[in-house]
Amino acid sequence: MIETHAHIFLPQFTDDLPEVIDRAQRSGIDKILMPNIDVSTISEMIKVEKQFPEICKSMIGLHPCSVKADYKNELDEIHRVISDHSFVAIGEIGTDLYWDKTFWEQQKDAFLVQLEWAITYQLPTVIHCRESIDETIELIKRKPVRENAGVFHCFTGTVKQANQIIEHGYKIGIGGVATFKNGGITPVIEQIDLENVVLETDSPYLAPTPFRGKRNEPSYLKMIGQKIAEIKNISLEEVILKTDATAKELFNL
Repeated sequence: MIETHAHIFLPQFTDDLPEVIDRAQRSGIDKILMPNIDVSTISEMIKVEKQFPEICKSMIGLHPCSVKADYKNELDEIHRVISDHSFVAIGEIGTDLYWDKTFWEQQKDAFLVQLEWAITYQLPTVIHCRESIDETIELIKRKPVRENAGVFHCFTGTVKQANQIIEHGYKIGIGGVATFKNGGITPVIEQIDLENVVLETDSPYLAPTPFRGKRNEPSYLKMIGQKIAEIKNISLEEVILKTDATAKELFNL
């Protein structure tokens, strides 16, 4: 399995990262993709990648919740890193109207700048859009449609929104919310083709049932795959086969 979104470089994993990696591998995971957050997280993320080079791969980007008044300086520093290291994606980028609306205009500008990076460097984007899916869809429409443009991570929207995203060349990232009793994305899983889906945990956040509220980790990815299999009435093996194929092509693994 390919875990397409896990922040395992964060302090929540400092004490037991080797054990977390071991559990992930024993559960069947052979790749863990790590989305960056901001300038402060780059060095620790790359350190983890160097410690586990066969399984861990890094992305580069500025998370919308880290966009503040000095965001242009942050973007400049992050942009300089792109040529110094090989990254699998521009991410985690996007917009967020859940936590703080203060820097909404700056968020949009930072997002569009980083979408342009993705085009320049021919990399997919990994997009955060909490409480801002429609707004983010309108922003991606300002850029050309690209095949394998990226993924809308931790998708919690509607079937209509999912189809708009797919039409613009993006995939849908399905995580632990799929296992929540009132997660609300069962219709999306039922109706969209698995070829448009990748699996993720968003560790250490959003642990699937029955671990909801506890620290998430990549080894729980199979629970998400199993839930998708139940909803679509297919085997877990088919879910893994199709979502892995999509992830490999999307991230050039």
